[in-house]
Amino acid sequence: MHTFFEILAYVIIFYMIFSSLSYVGLFMLAFGKVKKESKLDRRESTEDILKNPYTYPVSILVPAYNEEVGVVSTVRSLLALEYPEKEVIVIDDGSKDSTSERMIQEFNMVQIPFAVRTHIQTAKIDAIYQSSIFPYIRLIKKANGGKADALNAGINLSSYSYFCAIDGDSILENDGLLKTMKPIIESDGQVIVTGGSVRIANGSTISRSKVEIIDLPKHPVVLMQIIEYFRAFLIGRLALSHLNILLIVSGAFGVFNKERVIQAGGYNKNTVGEDMELVVRLHRLLREEKSKQRIEYVPDPVCWTEAPESLEVLRSQRVRWQRGLFETLWTHKKMMFNPKYGAVGLVSMPYFLFVELLGAVFEFFGYFIIVGGLFFSLVDPQIAGILFLVTVLYGSLISALAVLLEELTLHKYPKTSHLVRLYFWALTEAFWYRPLMVLWRIQGIFATFRKQAHWGDMKRKGISS
Repeated sequence: MHTFFEILAYVIIFYMIFSSLSYVGLFMLAFGKVKKESKLDRRESTEDILKNPYTYPVSILVPAYNEEVGVVSTVRSLLALEYPEKEVIVIDDGSKDSTSERMIQEFNMVQIPFAVRTHIQTAKIDAIYQSSIFPYIRLIKKANGGKADALNAGINLSSYSYFCAIDGDSILENDGLLKTMKPIIESDGQVIVTGGSVRIANGSTISRSKVEIIDLPKHPVVLMQIIEYFRAFLIGRLALSHLNILLIVSGAFGVFNKERVIQAGGYNKNTVGEDMELVVRLHRLLREEKSKQRIEYVPDPVCWTEAPESLEVLRSQRVRWQRGLFETLWTHKKMMFNPKYGAVGLVSMPYFLFVELLGAVFEFFGYFIIVGGLFFSLVDPQIAGILFLVTVLYGSLISALAVLLEELTLHKYPKTSHLVRLYFWALTEAFWYRPLMVLWRIQGIFATFRKQAHWGDMKRKGISS
């Protein structure tokens, strides 16, 4: 038995080193792209798009379920967006609170007759309202069918060729849509999906739907989520986008070519990871057509959202995310290691399987052997010590690199004290936050088999005053 655990320890050490090196490789790719783009005058380039009469109009879709606290702020932030032509469609997905009533009252909305072109089947639509103040704001009231169903209903009602999906508890920076549409416009439609960075608003001051003061929250759990978002968005997505093998655009904020999404069948209602599943399906469509069209991540556009402060809600969210990842990889298992799907099938799918999904299993056994080796002689203490060091490298030091990349790219947190706090908490990750994540991600794998999809009832405070 002792020999078995030693062999297992060596396997995990090799895995941790391999995964850490893959993150360092992604960091180097992301750093190169950031360095290249830092020389561009971003403001000047977006002003050209703003003044260009041929800039594509965009339908902004806001799925909302029990979002009475934040939905008005979100829509007001969308009104303030710098963009030549847009429409805003809020889809109330059978809310049990006053989401619709808040919208109707705030924007003086009236019910209108409607005929919806059904590109994608959805749950029953009960009514459609239009603002008498801003005619390009509409509200769909429909039976509950989940977020994917709500977005599909918004796609059916939308007028324009591109749509932006944004969560009902989020605030988009004023030039965020311009920057997100820039790759689509400059490529003349060859880029069919773009996703921007999502940041955590807890701790910052957002007034009149605008970020006035960027600050850090006091709650360590939320601080760790900020660092985690740096790691996911700035290292993972930026590098994978550079190679055109990005498999996920955050459900909180992304822009899509509507025709392509309809061709792919819209959002999948049978998974809890509808955002990732759609992007993988679009990749599959492009590869099967041998199309040169691309899916890109843009680091600069920032969408601010509210993160869970409760461990119970965070646990539900992470279990759901892991289940969504598992379901997506299983649904599209045909692409795994399949040369027909190019680098997506040979690199990106295996990366998400072995690093993002199964990484939790390796880490779990790693923590088990460390404790067993150091305190119960399960393995040689030296082997347990080496495993401990690579675990810290894998968890804390990679996250510290992500904080460094944030400072080099967006520099959103202006004070030196912000960076010091972020670095401090990043270095603690392996000792408390990561074990929690590992445990919940393993629960997510089991939840896939049990088909459990509890969403978690997050009590929102609202991110704008």
